[in-house]
Amino acid sequence: MRFNSRRVTSAAVAAGLLMAGAAACGGDDKKDGGSTGAPSAGNWAKLNGTKIEVAAKWSGPEEKNFREVLKAFEKATGATVTYASTGENTDAYLGPRLAANTPPDVAILPQPGLLQQYAKKKQLKPLAPDVVAEVDKNYSPYWKQLASADGQTYGVLAKAAYKSILWYRPEAFTETGVQPPQTWPDLVKAATTLQEGGQTPIDLAAASSDSWTLTDWFENVYLSQAGPDNYDKLAKHELKWTDPTVGKALETLAQIWGKGDFLAGGTAGATKTKFDGSVTDTFGQKKAAMVYGGDFAAANIATTKAKVGTDAKVFAFPKAGDTTPALLGGDIAVALKDGKGGQELMKYLASPEAGKVWAGLGGYLSPNKNVKPDAYTDPISKQLAEQIGVAGDAARYDMSDLQPAAFGGTPGKGMWEALRGLVLKPTDIKGTQDKLEAEAAKAYK
Repeated sequence: MRFNSRRVTSAAVAAGLLMAGAAACGGDDKKDGGSTGAPSAGNWAKLNGTKIEVAAKWSGPEEKNFREVLKAFEKATGATVTYASTGENTDAYLGPRLAANTPPDVAILPQPGLLQQYAKKKQLKPLAPDVVAEVDKNYSPYWKQLASADGQTYGVLAKAAYKSILWYRPEAFTETGVQPPQTWPDLVKAATTLQEGGQTPIDLAAASSDSWTLTDWFENVYLSQAGPDNYDKLAKHELKWTDPTVGKALETLAQIWGKGDFLAGGTAGATKTKFDGSVTDTFGQKKAAMVYGGDFAAANIATTKAKVGTDAKVFAFPKAGDTTPALLGGDIAVALKDGKGGQELMKYLASPEAGKVWAGLGGYLSPNKNVKPDAYTDPISKQLAEQIGVAGDAARYDMSDLQPAAFGGTPGKGMWEALRGLVLKPTDIKGTQDKLEAEAAKAYK
């Protein structure tokens, strides 16, 4: 989702929460480099005297952890790295510096659209052959393609956010004899059992300002049912939203969204509920048994008395088809200046060594297939890393972040509002599809 300032903040808080969780689990902070900033085992170039500037949006715990990764790189190469925070609007920070021809050596972009924008303006430096080789070794072809433009590879997906999970209250499940569902029919059955047992099954955030959550629900169901190839086509508008595969996904969602008794506050309440409130109401007020939110929802849970891992747990988003859905967001590193230092840092960020240092600090997930689950010191991140591994090449980037903002990332418009309309009128599958297609056609002109 492009409208993500709240979620950036949440992720920063979540990082601190998960660091605390790692300590509570007795993790060895020196494992795989840990928080000591130990040099990696890679054969890195010697860069004594080389100065490198890297810019990213991160602040607070996220910035602190990334600085530890940079320290490990400094110890491995002898380079000196300085960090600049771009703030929430990465383009507003980088744009003037690019125009003045004084960009940082490396920047971390929060959306693939920015990479495409800068590549079109010839403002990015292609990855050196040895960096591309590191990407090929550690990433699936999909992630390489996501960070490429016009046949050139420009970026490295350095950090991921995982969105194919549902959070739940074990207490509510135990009281009604419900087990975490593995398939969509299981989810519908679990919701029915919870409702009959006196529990409200789901707190759905469908307020106009926060209906990005609905796009995530759709993307998980669509990826599972229609498969990765159709997902890619729909994301590029090579497949119309009037396609039967879209209708099937909407009909599936209506099995949950269309039942007011399943939703905290009913349909009327859901369409006024914001994301933060959906999480805190679930775990702080016990208004529902389940709520959607990626790994970043841990930050919201931390504001209640509930504890992640005991009072608040996660299960994989239930399969609605043959594909295990694995929906990711993430941050892409790119080089903005020529020079060995920037390219070597990009190579390091593409390596499992960097991922292991980061994973040992908590609050981090890697799309690098060679950063194994054992590298993670907090249990939630380890569980999510295992789920990413199960999905393998079927994992996909958040669809709405890949689309024009007018369609995929604007409150009250496009995909957000059309799916919100389905919550209000769950029987109108065709009308929802027609609205989605009309809005997409305008945005992709």
